[in-house]
Amino acid sequence: MNPALLPMTEKKLKKPSRQQVFTLLVEIGRKDGDGLPKKATGAALMCFASGVDEAEAVRETVAILKQADTAPLDVSGYGTLEEREAEGHEIDDEERALMQRALEENSVIIAQMTPFFD
Repeated sequence: MNPALLPMTEKKLKKPSRQQVFTLLVEIGRKDGDGLPKKATGAALMCFASGVDEAEAVRETVAILKQADTAPLDVSGYGTLEEREAEGHEIDDEERALMQRALEENSVIIAQMTPFFD
């Protein structure tokens, strides 16, 4: 059948997304305008980031954090939901919902921020 004759809904079938959500722990240092508490020396950010692989998720997360006037220093990856479950991590419903949101929005979600103090 000629594809031009197919109904619009059949023409626009989406390919399955290759995106996955990765859990990342990002350490940031101080920078003017970073929004951290006055006496903090930096912070740890737990993020859920979408990407086709962990490297892409890290690149996107670092780029977004730099745009937000923070100074990313180090990123540790903890894998996908399935990888974390296989390692025995307990993942609550709130975390799962944030991971799903990151996937649906193709975004980076900062789930938790813990400032460091000397």
